[in-house]
Amino acid sequence: MDYETGRATDADPSNVETRDDFARFLSAVLADFQSRGAAEWENGTLTRFLDGLSAFAGARVGDAPEYDQEQASWRLFAEILRSATGYE
Repeated sequence: MDYETGRATDADPSNVETRDDFARFLSAVLADFQSRGAAEWENGTLTRFLDGLSAFAGARVGDAPEYDQEQASWRLFAEILRSATGYE
């Protein structure tokens, strides 16, 4: 697919530790999308977002330990969702 370069959401997943944190993170992602994300995100449509989500979920980040990438956590879910908004 040909995508123009856009940005990822401004929502920050770094403090997501609990389910409630994850819910607040999702609210921040939604607010960013509603304010300008549809026009500015790399993956501002459901099809492109799901494509990015699928691609990033299968990818491994070079600077993160493999163990951290295999242990499910609310923060990992948040990082995957954030990345899916801008992953090419």
